[in-house]
Amino acid sequence: MRSRFQQGLDELKEKLLRMGGLAEQAIDRATEAYRTRDSKYCQMVLAGESAINDAEREIDELSLDLLAMQQPMAVDLRFILAVLKINADLERVGDQAVNIAQRVLDLISEPEVQLPVDIPRMADSVSTMVQRALEAFLDGKAEVAEAVLQMDGIVDRMKDEAFIVLVQKMQNEPAVTRPALNVLLISRNLERIADHATNIAEDVIFWVRGADVRHGGAHYRQ
Repeated sequence: MRSRFQQGLDELKEKLLRMGGLAEQAIDRATEAYRTRDSKYCQMVLAGESAINDAEREIDELSLDLLAMQQPMAVDLRFILAVLKINADLERVGDQAVNIAQRVLDLISEPEVQLPVDIPRMADSVSTMVQRALEAFLDGKAEVAEAVLQMDGIVDRMKDEAFIVLVQKMQNEPAVTRPALNVLLISRNLERIADHATNIAEDVIFWVRGADVRHGGAHYRQ
């Protein structure tokens, strides 16, 4: 029974990492759509949403099956609980990538406007956070997860700076309001992806160390 249970845990980890790969791909495609103004990348993001949603359902079902199969204790229980939460965050990452793709489609439909915001740089930072959060999960390394937490403030500042300059741009040049608003919303979507990466990192720390570090806490469990 223990062997079957361990195999189930291994399968669960593999499925979650595969879903993480789909979420990363969605971010990369949405970013490339923005960089190139090529709608084919937007369509790829939209078409890939169902695969992420299907993966979420599979992982939820397997997690619940494992909880029912054997009453896990300590680290195994924390692992399954962390997977359930990370699973939800990855699905929301996919949703945010879809939102970005839809905004890019709207941008593409209008003449190109130069705006004083470096969205690709922000997207690169966000993508790195997701990659490292998943790396922390793959290797079970809380220290890598902690590094992700430190990056969240950088992305927050980027979003705040984007808000300031874009609002000023819209005030000074009302004609660019629509594209500027789309870019503002894209920066907000990216900031939310960073929040989900932070959640994943916190869940890895909870799994590995039994520590609840949400909201700046550090409460340990046996």
